[in-house]
Amino acid sequence: MLVFCSMSLMHQFEGVAKRRHLARNTIECYASWVRQFLSFHRTPDGTWRHPRELRGEEVAAFLTHLARDRKLSASSQNQAINAIVFLYKQVLVDELGQQHLGRIEAERSKRPRKVPTVFSVDEVRRLIGAMPEGSMHRLMVSILYGCGLRLLECCTLRVRDIDFDRARINVREAKGGKDRAVMLPQSLIEPLRLRVDAVRSQHAKDVLVEGGYVPVSDAIAHKCPYADRDWRWQYVFPSVVMRRDEQGRGVRWHTNPGSLDRTIREASERAGIAKRASAHAFRHSFATHLLEGGYDVRQVQTLLGHESLKTTMIYTHVMNKPAISVVSPLDRLQGTATVCV
Repeated sequence: MLVFCSMSLMHQFEGVAKRRHLARNTIECYASWVRQFLSFHRTPDGTWRHPRELRGEEVAAFLTHLARDRKLSASSQNQAINAIVFLYKQVLVDELGQQHLGRIEAERSKRPRKVPTVFSVDEVRRLIGAMPEGSMHRLMVSILYGCGLRLLECCTLRVRDIDFDRARINVREAKGGKDRAVMLPQSLIEPLRLRVDAVRSQHAKDVLVEGGYVPVSDAIAHKCPYADRDWRWQYVFPSVVMRRDEQGRGVRWHTNPGSLDRTIREASERAGIAKRASAHAFRHSFATHLLEGGYDVRQVQTLLGHESLKTTMIYTHVMNKPAISVVSPLDRLQGTATVCV
């Protein structure tokens, strides 16, 4: 049973997920939740149970365990629900039918309302200035703030996605599988040209040692057989390491997103910024500063790639608008106010 669950079923799961065009990260996330769900319902002697033996009651028990015992957030619990539903409604539907799970009644995690971390313009300037001049990470952070990209969107940018003549960046297969276009700041055109030149030079060197390959989707490989070794398909921010695949070909993936987040945290410490610093905070700052600059919320929604306007509206709650700039009654006191602690 263990061999079946971990190999045959998961292989089937991955195949369906790819045909449904799920993102690679989503597939890995869903697969992890499915494994945890099946592991949770092993028998006392360690035997794995086939999903056909599990129904809504077992799903509810697992979800309640996530909320009550593991104290996971609502978003994590929702991920688990989506993964399990995908397993039954997409992968095993022909065998078990749409109504196999039945009704699911589980304890749900509460989703707290959180205000996003937003840097001031001065904090952005100080944080970027704390990074080495001309470094790849400094350029990446400038793109995060200047274009409002997500971390992975920045890491997976390809040379062909940068349109210097029209001063725009094409973000391909972003969240939800959608493409969008964002502005290319004038101040980043020359640094990006230099970065593209460096990528093309490195690609030429890799080709000489049986390298120069880059990962592409199956659809792209079928449509453009040359793409996996074309310099225009190379990542703008590639890994410093070239790895060999099963065929011995040298492949360069994109840079590790985690390394950029570490660089940002270290730079924030050097800059003396007390706020929680992360790559996504620059995207929050991009949206907030645009709204404070008078741009329409619909324009910001399009640039961010949000499907719902409600998602973009969260930034209106952290703007420096009059409602937040109300003078405190403490500051209206006559004379010098003494605050007792």
